Amino acid sequence: MIEAMNAESWLNEHGDYLYRFALSRLHDEDIASDMVQEALLAAWRGKARFKGDSSLRTWLVSILKHKIIDHIRKEIRQRKINDALENDPSSQFFSKSGEWEMNPRTWHDDPEKCCDDLKFRLVLKECLTRLPEKQRRVFELRELSGDDTTDICKACDITSTNLHVLMYRARLSLQTCLQKHWFGGSST
Repeated sequence: MIEAMNAESWLNEHGDYLYRFALSRLHDEDIASDMVQEALLAAWRGKARFKGDSSLRTWLVSILKHKIIDHIRKEIRQRKINDALENDPSSQFFSKSGEWEMNPRTWHDDPEKCCDDLKFRLVLKECLTRLPEKQRRVFELRELSGDDTTDICKACDITSTNLHVLMYRARLSLQTCLQKHWFGGSST
């Protein structure tokens, strides 16, 4: 039965219904059209798997539902990534293409003298509180407590690659904060 039908007859017979179904869930005409096209294409490619246990329309709607769910999941992942980037203080250093907006400045101050200064330590502590929770925790475990990579990864439930990314971002953010609140922007 299904072999005798062609893609055009599927579109003519079920297209409007599928489109209304997609539009009622996505509330965007262009995305709904795209999802219907993707569902019909997937159905056509997998038509040999259709056993006839349900009606053709039910089968097509099932495929469309999966396409819509995949689209929503992808959109949520992308939104989370974008939100994370917008809320990440280190993102200010990079353009949308990943290039440096402005290279970090080199410090000429003696780190040991800075750490002996109570006022500096208070500014550093304030800068640490401005970091996102995970960056702050990883930085403190690594640099202040001296924990090794394996222990930090276990404690924070992250990979070593993620640890290095978090440390890099924390250092960039701390450098900017200290440059602004301690070094006064005069170091080059």
